[in-house]
Order: sequence, then C-alpha cells, then structure tokens
Amino acid sequence: MKRTILTGATGFVGANLARCLLKEGHRVHILVRPGYSPWRIKSIRDDLEIHEVDFLDKPKLEAIVNVIQPEWVFHLATFGAYSWQTDLYQMVNTNYLGTINLLEACLQTGFDTFINTGSSSEYGFKVSAPDETEWLEPNSHYAVTKASATQYCRYTAQKHNMRVFTLRLYSAFGPYEDPRRLIPTLIRFGFKGTLPPLVSPEVARDYIYIDDVIAAYFLAAMKPDQDSGAIYNIGTGIQTSLGEVVEVARKVLGISQEPEWGTLPQRLWDTNSWVANSLKAQKDIDWHPHFTFEQGFRKMMEWCSDQKDY
Repeated sequence: MKRTILTGATGFVGANLARCLLKEGHRVHILVRPGYSPWRIKSIRDDLEIHEVDFLDKPKLEAIVNVIQPEWVFHLATFGAYSWQTDLYQMVNTNYLGTINLLEACLQTGFDTFINTGSSSEYGFKVSAPDETEWLEPNSHYAVTKASATQYCRYTAQKHNMRVFTLRLYSAFGPYEDPRRLIPTLIRFGFKGTLPPLVSPEVARDYIYIDDVIAAYFLAAMKPDQDSGAIYNIGTGIQTSLGEVVEVARKVLGISQEPEWGTLPQRLWDTNSWVANSLKAQKDIDWHPHFTFEQGFRKMMEWCSDQKDY
C-alpha cells in the first residue's frame, strides 16, 4: 500500500485513476479546489481522504502535504483543456504555479515518485509523430502553460536527482469524460439513431482509451531505473480521422443517418495530423496500448448505457 496524493481526481482521467488506486489497495488523498464538482467521485467519496486547498495557498498546501507524507504523487489537476475554459490567468495559476507549489511542497517531505501530467498540445502542429525531444511549438495559452510545467518538472528532477516524470497524454476517452466532448456526444446522439453536428472528416487525433492511460501512470510510478525528469508520450501511435470515428459510431450504434460534414465550425486546434510516437514509453516503462479505437468505443458505449445521470 502506498500513501498517495492525487490532484485532479474530480476530472475525467483523475476519477479513473482514483478508482484504480483504491482497487489496488492504496491510501488515496485527493487535493481538490474549494467549490469542486463532486459528480465523478460520488460513488467512491467515502473511500477517499479529501483535502480542500487552493494551490496558490502555499502554507496550507505545505501543511497538508507534510501531514500526508506521500510516497506516490499523481498530479493531474489542470485548466484549459476544454474549449470553454479560456481564462489565461487561471491556466497559469493552475497549470504552472500550482505545479510549482505542489512539487516544492513534496520536495520538503520527500517521495518515491511524482508524476506530472502533460499534454500532446505542447508540441503544437506537427506533420509527423514527434518524439519527446522534438522542438516544442505550443499553439495555445493552455499548451504554453503545460509546456512550462513540464520543463519545470524536468529541471527540478535533474537538479535534485528525484523521480519526477511527465506523461504527455494524447486524446484520452472513456468513462467519466465530460459529456460535451466528441465521443460521449456521438454516443448520446447515437442512442437516438442520429448524429451531432460535425467538423471536417479529415480532422484527426490519436485516440487512446482510458484504461491504457491509467496503466501508463502505474508503470511510470513503479518502474525503476528511469532517467530523472523523463517525459513519455502516451498515445496509440495510430491516427484516427473524424470520418473513421463516425463510421465506427454508425456501425456500433446502428446509425443509418449519413453524416453532415462542416455543420460545426472548425476549432483553432483542429488539424489533419496528430499522432503519438510512444516508443520511449514502450522501451523505458514497458507500456503498450491494448485497446483499438473501436474496442474502447464499445466499452465507453456500454458504460454510458448503464448511467442514468450522464
């Protein structure tokens, strides 16, 4: 059993990681912002130790970390990943300053492993799959703050010779994803035999099912002999276009309606090339994705069909 700090547990990836940590018998302390939304953790709330704290409140944050004395720290708290999260200063405070304050607090107590959550958006638009040494060209305020946090974690790890790693996640999907996102929206419309408004069928992503993402967190936490400050791309290495996504949805959900492309405006971050090079994760922590997009879509559909309030 590990004493674990988890931030972002009320978010999509964090809620899944919290459940897996509990299932494996770990003691899970979650740090949540005041006024947090609890819907993703309602069913496990009694099994978690919950601490409300503003990450800019350094004395309180340090006091909480000192009481917990964590062995594993999983830092998933973020702001700006969704199109409706546009406040630049909240991105800076959450993604960058919050990361600094949390890691500095943990350095005071010591820990076995600290895992920061990065984003594929740190690379910006690339015509091929970038490896972890690729020049960063962040194309949004969100991406800038995530890239800054990654570089801070890497520098700090090397300075103190500590096990601090960053997982750069690609397009994760699965249970507890925000219902306004593409995959849940396709499933919700599909249950009614229809399709939602869509952008261009050429828009592409590297979609990775949440179970594969969670496996990467555990492997990064447990594997010995990693380079201090190592960064890992977590994606399938397979690019899936929106056209292919919609065809899977139509097949799995039995949707006869033809897609109407271009009925939703393109977003600034839409691109026809977005795919991971995850060879480093495969080599260093023995991580391999196991779910195809269709397999993950089917599991997500099954989960959605069992939810009454989603």
